[in-house]
Amino acid sequence: MSTDDDGRLMRMATYASVATATILIFAKLAAWAVTGSVALLSTLIDSALDAAASLINLWAVRHALTPADHDHRFGHGKAEALAGLGQAAFIAGSGGVLVVEALSRLYHREPVTNEGIGIAVMVFSSLLTALLIRFQRKVVARTNSLAITADATHYTADVMINGSVVVSLLMSLLLGWTFADPLFAVAIAGYLMWSGWHIIVASFDTLMDRELPEAERQRIGEIARAHPMVRDMHDLRTRTSGLRGFAQLHLELDADLPLHRAHQIADEVEAAINAAFPSLEIIIHQDPVGLREQHPSFN
Repeated sequence: MSTDDDGRLMRMATYASVATATILIFAKLAAWAVTGSVALLSTLIDSALDAAASLINLWAVRHALTPADHDHRFGHGKAEALAGLGQAAFIAGSGGVLVVEALSRLYHREPVTNEGIGIAVMVFSSLLTALLIRFQRKVVARTNSLAITADATHYTADVMINGSVVVSLLMSLLLGWTFADPLFAVAIAGYLMWSGWHIIVASFDTLMDRELPEAERQRIGEIARAHPMVRDMHDLRTRTSGLRGFAQLHLELDADLPLHRAHQIADEVEAAINAAFPSLEIIIHQDPVGLREQHPSFN
């Protein structure tokens, strides 16, 4: 698929995410009003924060897909990582609120009512969320988008959360275990914070220009060295920003090659790497064989 196609998929995923979160907010708000379940309240808070995070994602994806301009020559792809940090902040806040509310309910227990309505809403929420996740995962498989990955993580957690709420409501309905409701809320808060930590790590990796996976770096080196006129390669550096990846490397060529021939070889190596990594923007420097200039090397 082309970059334009990837961009359209990413935009569609953000619209679907906002629409899903909005529907779930109204459904869970109605269910919480009639049940009084703190575990259900926890999912309502989570859906509200998901909606806010999805709106941030919508903005971030639109901004990240903006073409490079005079002041941003490498594009705007890191907006996705900034959105990821924002989502992590929302997740941490929701987890804290849930812990406080759940601990309060443990000491001041209140009966859960109309459990059947709450269960029905949770089943509906799980089915709708599962459809969204399926679409998001297809988009992530195509684009490797950090923002969509973070959103899919949220909603995957939501499915698990909804399942735990159903269990807690069934315990209250069938066994009279009122303590199960706040305990499940605490467990949900812990899972939210754990998910948020992983999003923070992934966002920082992008913002701090973490290298591509080692297997991909090795593949780039193999392709470069496979050219019959290339004697060696060194100083490979890589990073990602949104849909684009960036790589720079030094090719070692025979010292007596004419400049136009060295340039041609570099173009051929660049084309070969791009055939394997279409979204990679490559900068190649040509060195006489054996010359290692004095600059930092992390190859």
